[in-house]
Amino acid sequence: MSLDMFKQWNLALKNNLSLINNLILLLLPLTVFSTTVVKAFASEESNPISQSPNPLQELQDFGYIDSIVLDDLEAMPLDEANEISLEDSNGLSQVTNVNQLRDVDPTDWAYEALRSLVDRYGCIVGFPDQTYRGGKALSRYEFAAGLNSCLNQIERLIISSEAILKEDLETIQRLIEEFQAELATLDQRIDNLDDRVAFLEDHQFSTTTKFTGNIFFNFTGAAAGDDVLAETNNLNTPLTIRRAARGTDNEPIVSNITDNPQITFSYYSWLNFKTSFTGKDTLVTQLVAGNGNSPANTFISAGLYNTFGVPFTDQTGAPGASDVAVRELFYDFPVVDKLRFVVGPRINWYRYFDNNAYTFFLTGASSYNSSGGTLVNAIDRGSGAVAIYDINDLLTFKLGYLGENTEFLPSAFFNTSSDPDKGLFSATQTLTAEMDFAIANRANIRLIYTRSTLDNNQPILDADGNITGFGIGGATGEPVYGVADDGSGGTIGDAPADTFSLNFDWTVVDWLGLFGRYSYGSTNILPRNPDIKDGEVNAQSFQVGLAFPDLGKEGALGSFSFVIPFDVLDGEKFLASGGGDGGTQYEFEWTYFYPVNRNIAIVPAFYLVANPNNFEDNPNIYTGNLRLQLSF
Repeated sequence: MSLDMFKQWNLALKNNLSLINNLILLLLPLTVFSTTVVKAFASEESNPISQSPNPLQELQDFGYIDSIVLDDLEAMPLDEANEISLEDSNGLSQVTNVNQLRDVDPTDWAYEALRSLVDRYGCIVGFPDQTYRGGKALSRYEFAAGLNSCLNQIERLIISSEAILKEDLETIQRLIEEFQAELATLDQRIDNLDDRVAFLEDHQFSTTTKFTGNIFFNFTGAAAGDDVLAETNNLNTPLTIRRAARGTDNEPIVSNITDNPQITFSYYSWLNFKTSFTGKDTLVTQLVAGNGNSPANTFISAGLYNTFGVPFTDQTGAPGASDVAVRELFYDFPVVDKLRFVVGPRINWYRYFDNNAYTFFLTGASSYNSSGGTLVNAIDRGSGAVAIYDINDLLTFKLGYLGENTEFLPSAFFNTSSDPDKGLFSATQTLTAEMDFAIANRANIRLIYTRSTLDNNQPILDADGNITGFGIGGATGEPVYGVADDGSGGTIGDAPADTFSLNFDWTVVDWLGLFGRYSYGSTNILPRNPDIKDGEVNAQSFQVGLAFPDLGKEGALGSFSFVIPFDVLDGEKFLASGGGDGGTQYEFEWTYFYPVNRNIAIVPAFYLVANPNNFEDNPNIYTGNLRLQLSF
């Protein structure tokens, strides 16, 4: 019920009494009536009352004001009234069911009179199946509201010169006299209610902003079958800053991880604010906090933090545990028909690119390596713009440019788009184009091309821990999966890279889906040392999986995913981390999303990682995660 509709109803109530009474007095002595009348049952379109339903009964019947009538609302303090929702509701078109009168007994003449008027003139409209629902009894004030509805209908018929029985005019006049006190009091109470609605309008949180939230609890454990080899020089540094290092022979330094991590219990949370200024645009602000450091990170080589065996929600979401950061901040608005622009200092690349119906981490495949392509994208969140053009119902084209501004990375080496020394166009940046094909509402194919420039922000160390140069990789290094330098521990320049991806999901039948990805990435290596030739690191990645919609319950989703995250094709000599001993890492993931209700879900997941860190001799790593997901 809109405020304008409510005010129109209030005004109609004030005007009807005097107008109807005057019309009745004028017509009674002048009109000769036929003994039969054609029933004028008003449709929802023709009946002005059905378009402006009584606000009190609508709120009451739909539970927005449970068991509250005018008396209760009038007496309610303003701070309590401020908590009442006045949102629109679909369903009941009118206010009164004369078969449920409480203060007017079915044997009373008023009951019979009103029922006769309803039957003859269709002045109270119910649901489309002509029934009246709800178990709320009506007071005399509610009866008066029903009478007012009939007055509206009679007024419309009189003005349009339609025939009204003389006996009905006399009945209406008698009803007005009988319920004059209630109608007059109702008029005053509607005025009071109107004032309170105006108060709510002036004091609500925001007329345009919606607030939602997501909280994730993670119970996670990981273990390896034996000692794990990892390319890093120092296992005693925090997992987030493991560094790649080369020995005197220029080979990557390898360490041996002997201990399994402990089981952890962590949280991750989002607070979302969506604001609209025109009804077609959206300003999104998302805050994030968390304290996760997933156990599988214990086994990683340098540059692979939060990759294999790590649930997406088992992270900090900010540079420090439990810090609050702005994860997303952007403005999405239409330009012309079928064309939208997105601009902002912190746009989520994955909101617009590389989507998949069965690998969205909230409901589908849940690990970092399964929920998105492993060779894209060097920027998770960045500053810039995205354009979305809906060519037709089957084709959508997207184009986006972002400069790196990721919320979970420290500003010392990152957040370059807001750094005057590097800026929006001179450090890590990506230009992405994607063409989406939708096929018969059951299949989607996405072709993605990304041109990247990768900032050389990864320190390369020697055996003693001294910095010998700077390379690329880590959280802003895709398509490199690890760390790359000039092959001898020296510095390389910012690296251009190209990545081509194919992404699909297909609902074969209602209970079975297929999904997958293929990516190929080529990264140019530009050594600063003139004695070392330029080169390339070329790699590919694969994913294929099965999905089982509504498994065990409507809305549930089971998924199985197989991933090869980084298969090196050429340029292994430039990898200070990530190349391993030439082996190929592959992963299996089982995830089951089970919605307890609309706001709570339980999500168990199990990951098996074979040949971790691309070492063929490494044992399998096993990760188990149980996630409680709360949405509000």
